[in-house]
Amino acid sequence: MAGLTGPDRPLPESLSSTAAVDRYHDFRDKLAQEGMRPVVLDYVAWRRRVRAAHAAGLPAPPPPERGPLSINLDLTTACNYACPHCIDWDSLNSPVRHDLDRLRGSLRELARRGLRSVILIGGGEPTLHPAFADTVLFLKDLGLQVAVVTNGSRNEVIAAVADRLTAGDWVRLSLDAGSDATFQALHRPRRPLRFEAILASATAVKRRNPAVTLGFSFVITWRGAVGPGAPLVENIGEMATAAAAARAHGFDYISFKPFLERAGDGAEVLDGGAGGRAAARIRAGLAAARRHEGGGFRVIASTNLRVLLDGSWRDYTRQPRECHMQFLRQVLSPLGVFNCPAHRGVTKARIGGPESWADGAAAAGTAALLDRFDASHECREVTCLYHPVNHFLEELVAGRADPEEALAARPDRADSFL
Repeated sequence: MAGLTGPDRPLPESLSSTAAVDRYHDFRDKLAQEGMRPVVLDYVAWRRRVRAAHAAGLPAPPPPERGPLSINLDLTTACNYACPHCIDWDSLNSPVRHDLDRLRGSLRELARRGLRSVILIGGGEPTLHPAFADTVLFLKDLGLQVAVVTNGSRNEVIAAVADRLTAGDWVRLSLDAGSDATFQALHRPRRPLRFEAILASATAVKRRNPAVTLGFSFVITWRGAVGPGAPLVENIGEMATAAAAARAHGFDYISFKPFLERAGDGAEVLDGGAGGRAAARIRAGLAAARRHEGGGFRVIASTNLRVLLDGSWRDYTRQPRECHMQFLRQVLSPLGVFNCPAHRGVTKARIGGPESWADGAAAAGTAALLDRFDASHECREVTCLYHPVNHFLEELVAGRADPEEALAARPDRADSFL
């Protein structure tokens, strides 16, 4: 396929959405960075050998001494909010805990295998963990990029370690509102906490370290949307208000994304029908929000939102059988190691226990899941961010493109998050 033989050529039309890919979600470009490319090339070479062995009726070769390039690290399932749209509703406040010594052993082993970045996110509120600050410092001592996704209730904890973060590291607040009334309805903090107070406390992170990118996350909800906790209030009318508030409080960007729900099999999915019916109002809200851009402040439409609005979202549910990204990005939580954030906590997507990278079992678990997990079936309802890059990697593994040419080396761009 000629379209895959040069780094500056686009994916073939069959592998592309009509929606433009934001640079942050250009995973193909990220994987070609000098610091990440060797892991990807080793992976592709190994999967080619595995397929050749299967075709010949021979045992599969062992996986390379590599691991994921980027992980979501769930420090805890504890949360001080009761957000009715929380995708992790069923696992919140579980009694399961990390063994911190074993967790650090896992992180050391992952760093040895090529890990480049860690996103502290999901399963609960990471800043509630008593070892949050120590974990951030430990990750930076390992030379890793670090990001934090937080509900904003304990911004002072993040500010206290902000001076250890470096260019390319980021903090993103999940706020989803432009007013206190909507914030309260969508987040239900368990102690009194006001929207304006959270915005004001977030500025302390930027004051402590201006190099940190500070983001405002806004999950768009619409009339009739129902989360696992309760029906949701609509917030489309507050998109512009939220953008104005974010810019006024020194955020670098606001990111809009559509509400996702859990399918019966546990996967995170987009209700394209209901979202599509709200598309005209969402477009108007996005246009109004973009009037607040400028002065370094950006308004970002997520990939899921772009494909919802342009009607191509079903294209992103058509996955190759083999999800290659599950080797390159994983979730490490107290509940275990999982192959994807969209399947966090789902048994069939479990690679191993929470300590399985410390003892090396996760390498074999990943290899087994690559053969067992049929993404074309298991992810048939998931509007996958990794859809284009998974098809790209499939072309390389299938031998229809030369990996060295298709992944021509790029300079590191201080963004190894996947």
